[in-house]
Amino acid sequence: MGPMSEVIPQTRALVLFSGGQDSSVCLAWALARHGHVETVGFDYGQRHSVEMEQRSVVLGAIRARFPQWADRLGEDHVLDLRGFGAVGETAMTEERAFEVTEKGLPNTFVPGRNLVFLTYAAALADRRKLQFLVGGMCETDFSGYPDCRRDTLEALEKALNMGMAQDFVVETPLMWLTKAQTWGLAQDLGGEELVQLILEDSHTCYRGARGDRHDWGHGCGDCPACDLRAKGWREWVAAGRPGIGA
Repeated sequence: MGPMSEVIPQTRALVLFSGGQDSSVCLAWALARHGHVETVGFDYGQRHSVEMEQRSVVLGAIRARFPQWADRLGEDHVLDLRGFGAVGETAMTEERAFEVTEKGLPNTFVPGRNLVFLTYAAALADRRKLQFLVGGMCETDFSGYPDCRRDTLEALEKALNMGMAQDFVVETPLMWLTKAQTWGLAQDLGGEELVQLILEDSHTCYRGARGDRHDWGHGCGDCPACDLRAKGWREWVAAGRPGIGA
């Protein structure tokens, strides 16, 4: 699996874990790298509850199917941010059509969400003595969200460390990967077992659809998140399902 999977026993990480494809791969990446890993999820009034439900399914499956990681996987935390979610009035928290706003951003963008998530995660990490904050933000195949950019996260990392007198490291293992390469990273980290776990148990669909099982997993099949996930899966399969040398 390469140097990325060489565990540093003394390091402690907190993964921002939604139960989706990206955060599930980030969790595996953190478990293959850090000696102790905890997870945090955020209830910000999502328009469906499936995302929060699938978090526990994925965590349970990882504990059961990856014994080499089970001992490193620590406590899961869920923080209530519904008051924040209500402020944005976006398609992520309200029943409305998916469209582009007058700012040129998709209306699934919750203003400041990643900034708030990481700030809350850092406060939790401070209490739990966790130095590394791991998130699935990505500039390569993303939906136009400005708070997914690495420059944004580097500025926030600096602010968190100054404001909390800490030495946090914000890790974004997917930052420069396409969605196809994210599938390849999952294969590098956990083989076919992890790929199948993510296909079956992770949840990405903005509409919360779980009934239909497509070749790329569950979802409505026509929201922006499903489109991106399906496109990445099919590109990866068409390329012969290559790894990325993780």
